[in-house]
Amino acid sequence: MQWVGRREGGQIKEKPVHELTLAESVVAIAETAARRAGARRVTRVRLALGLLAHVETDTLLYCCRLAARDSLAADADFQTERRPAQAQCGDCGCDAELTALPARCPRCGSQNLKLWGGEEMKVVDIGIS
Repeated sequence: MQWVGRREGGQIKEKPVHELTLAESVVAIAETAARRAGARRVTRVRLALGLLAHVETDTLLYCCRLAARDSLAADADFQTERRPAQAQCGDCGCDAELTALPARCPRCGSQNLKLWGGEEMKVVDIGIS
């Protein structure tokens, strides 16, 4: 796990950044695919992030660019797309696709929702040259 420091009240507080660990894995996947294809570089990496994946998109993109330095993906364009979660309202029974949090039932406004799906993070495609 990677750690970053941040100043708070004159002291440095360390906290783990799991996006950096995820980014390192993404770059490794892209490099492996490029090498298998005999490519010289990775030009694009597109990721799908589920709504409930607990991944901060901007942080992940920054970490991908950081992890890609000195690799075949050094100049790659890293892109993300959010995938929805599914929900069923415990009050009115409505089934819905959720695209944002916090979530409410689109029919009755209740927050009494059973959620599923939307937890994935995967490489959708890789551009190479």
